[in-house]
Amino acid sequence: MKKITSKAEFDVLTQSSNLTVAVFKADWCVDCRFIDPFMPEVEQEFSQLLTLIEVDVEQTGDLSQEQNILGIPSFVAYADGRELIRFVNKNRKSREEIVEFLKRAVEVYQTLRS
Repeated sequence: MKKITSKAEFDVLTQSSNLTVAVFKADWCVDCRFIDPFMPEVEQEFSQLLTLIEVDVEQTGDLSQEQNILGIPSFVAYADGRELIRFVNKNRKSREEIVEFLKRAVEVYQTLRS
């Protein structure tokens, strides 16, 4: 997963016409570290359909506030600079929940493209 450390980098990737899913995280976040072991496999599973990027909320200034990220990890899908769908809650996210969210993000994206 490409790590984003600036708002400019985030803007470039989310302005793309391709589906980009930002994972807002921080090093100190226990629930963020919980997903680390299985995320490479999940990313590989969806590699032909979307791009996953990791946004470090500590290194990107006010970006998480601008994106209304109130808890981490949070998953937000973008295309053409617009938010399509988000998976944000206070609970620890399981692999199954993340996979289901990514499937839904692909469905929303494909619906908008047709």
